[in-house]
Amino acid sequence: MDQFSRFLLGCESQEDITTANTMKSFRRLFNEYGLPERIRSDNGTPFASKATAGLSQLSVWWIKLGVIPERIQPGRPQQNGKHERMHRTLKQDATQPPSETFEDQQKRFNGFKRLYNKERPHESLDMKTPSEVYLPAAREYREPSDPVEYPSYFEVRKVRGPGIVYWNGGQLYVSHLLDGEPIGINEIDDGIFDVYFSFYRLGQFDVRDVTNGSVSYWSLKV
Repeated sequence: MDQFSRFLLGCESQEDITTANTMKSFRRLFNEYGLPERIRSDNGTPFASKATAGLSQLSVWWIKLGVIPERIQPGRPQQNGKHERMHRTLKQDATQPPSETFEDQQKRFNGFKRLYNKERPHESLDMKTPSEVYLPAAREYREPSDPVEYPSYFEVRKVRGPGIVYWNGGQLYVSHLLDGEPIGINEIDDGIFDVYFSFYRLGQFDVRDVTNGSVSYWSLKV
């Protein structure tokens, strides 16, 4: 749903919450409506995970597309209040009771989408409907073909299989979700470094916070 206009872009019944199915739905929406600047979500699957900075396969893809993953704080649904209100209306109008088949349920979702976007005015929109206010995103969707680039003053390292980058004779754990991807390391203070994947800050580490062993080992603090 578009936060400004409340326009409901997509509403699909799915058999599971796999990343593959979710990406398929987003590809269709991006092709139809363009690429947004950011996407706000909760912290559940497949939008986020317990990996570094809450990364998931889905959010890594968004970042590579130039879309900012924006997650609400856990247990704070009011931070996405417009979307939550839409969900309540959706459940009341189209899921109580649920349909017996996915096909029938999708027909009800499609009907709700038409009603919500084109027939139901909103007081916050001066009694206009979302379809009267919504404008598609200006950026065209295309899969990234160029490698991620960083400013010249960043140190760039490639993430290896288990999520490790080798740096200054030691190892820095980033995330296995970035296997094969370049990350950027930028010193922001004496011995303190920020770590980025593209424009997205993953976290920070201090060279003095080292786990001693056969090699120096650091992990990120978000």
